Amino acid sequence: MALVEISIIPLGTSTPSVSEHIAMSLKPLQKAGLKYTITPMGTVIEGDLDTIMDIVRQMHEACFKKDVQRVVTTIKIDDRRDKPVTIESKVQSVKEKL
Repeated sequence: MALVEISIIPLGTSTPSVSEHIAMSLKPLQKAGLKYTITPMGTVIEGDLDTIMDIVRQMHEACFKKDVQRVVTTIKIDDRRDKPVTIESKVQSVKEKL
């Protein structure tokens, strides 16, 4: 199982607020039914890497449906294969060490 953090930044929008564009970009993820967590600066997705990468492409493309001409998408992948990891287990591991 992989964890992927994605940050989508639509450029050239008519207002400084991009929450409407981000909400639109999350619809393919919501439809896919994968586990995810929205953070102030991005979204963390948990699941099969191939499936996630397909959805990431759909999320990136979704921003162009709303008069956006440029989108910058940053992707971080944590593909650990020696043991299962989840969003919660990574956070819990750090909290235990505090």
